[in-house]
Amino acid sequence: MGGGIKNFLAVAAAAMMLVAVVVAEPIAPCYFIFGDSLVDNGNNNNINSLAKANYLPYGIDFPGGPSGRFSNGKTTVDVITELMGFDDYIPPYSSASGQEIMGGVNYASAAAGIREETGQQLGGRISFAGQVNNYKNTVSQMVEILGDENSAANYLSKCIYSIGMGSNDYLNNYFMPLYYSSSRRFTPEQYAQILIQEYEQQIRTLHDLGARKFVLFGVGQIGCSPNALAQNSPDGKTCVARINSANQIFNNNLRALVDNFNNNFNDARFIYINTYDIFQDLIDNPTRYGNYSTHTFSINFF
Repeated sequence: MGGGIKNFLAVAAAAMMLVAVVVAEPIAPCYFIFGDSLVDNGNNNNINSLAKANYLPYGIDFPGGPSGRFSNGKTTVDVITELMGFDDYIPPYSSASGQEIMGGVNYASAAAGIREETGQQLGGRISFAGQVNNYKNTVSQMVEILGDENSAANYLSKCIYSIGMGSNDYLNNYFMPLYYSSSRRFTPEQYAQILIQEYEQQIRTLHDLGARKFVLFGVGQIGCSPNALAQNSPDGKTCVARINSANQIFNNNLRALVDNFNNNFNDARFIYINTYDIFQDLIDNPTRYGNYSTHTFSINFF
């Protein structure tokens, strides 16, 4: 996906999620991030994986150059972090330590999916379940820092948790039949339901570990990504309808899950971000968002 698209998503998703003003103090004490290459900021740098971005031309517009971000510059969560009022970007789990974790941690891993096997043809990656397990380790460290579990629970209840998973479960699983049998075993409806069931389990685990403020990102129009266009588009330009259709089934189920959580969790709040329509608005109204073609380049979708 082009770096410009990612930078657009940063602005649009943040605008939908937060009041677009920079505040003097962070609007939350910490921000925890779960996801894939769209928000990975270095967790894959030191693992045996083809899905890493710690080399040029990645990072050509980012302070300090390549960092592991799959973009020319900032990612969605970098911009959201700025809008939330944080002085620094949220550190990757691979390097976060000590008091640094009190501001939040980024657990995202390129090629990762909701399903454990997703992305395995690319080598190492940290699945959604693995990311949640890493968060569990972080919580244990916070308990030690704050002195007891009640203090940690109270602190974590004020933090914001963003989750953006599912894209790779389609591009690097369901729609990759040479490596995976999922498309032969399940209809798109069945597969989406399986993903949502596993997704729900991880969200419930996060809730058990203190999370209370959730922002869940739907899957974007990955049928229009360079990866999908190169492998499945008849002319290399037309978006792949069957992929986007499957995405929408997943998104509808995720939206229903958010509604269900809000109806049944009195102590938590869940927000759904309609990433799919953000993509469509960019396609339909590109000039509304300024010039996002400068200093961009195409990268693989992980």
